[in-house]
Amino acid sequence: MTAIDPRELRNACGQFGTGVTIITTHCEGRDHGMTANAFMSVSLEPPLVAISIAKSARMLRNIQSSGRFAVSVLAEGMEDLAWHFAGKPKLDLRDVFERHNDLPVIANAAAYFVTDLADEIIAGDHTIFLGHVREMSLQPSTRPLLFFRGRFGSLADPHPAPAMLENAAYEFVW
Repeated sequence: MTAIDPRELRNACGQFGTGVTIITTHCEGRDHGMTANAFMSVSLEPPLVAISIAKSARMLRNIQSSGRFAVSVLAEGMEDLAWHFAGKPKLDLRDVFERHNDLPVIANAAAYFVTDLADEIIAGDHTIFLGHVREMSLQPSTRPLLFFRGRFGSLADPHPAPAMLENAAYEFVW
């Protein structure tokens, strides 16, 4: 079996376009945030979302300590915030947070989710945190900031989804 080169794996995963989020929490009297694109919806009942945090990231211990986290989905035009929380500080950024349920979220985000930690799963060099959504908001007319091949972008021309039957579940087998 051929060993997988970590850089090539990262490049291949970069072919999957994602949204961009800021993961935040509050502990030890301070707000903490980091940029991440490892975010997904897990369950509607109960409402669960997941994030994946590297074991080497300070945010891992902050979430474990606080038992809570928020996810802010960035809107297009928020590249400066993404870089700031990715470790390339923009010193002129001010008042970027709003408080919801005592956690910081990014003001004017496309959406946010405030969660209580429901579970954590060790996955290689990362920990997957499941968060039970306690509060959320979305801005339906706001377009998301996207990430693809190591670069930020925006949605070109969204096409509406085809109409679906209410409560229908589909599984296609080829």
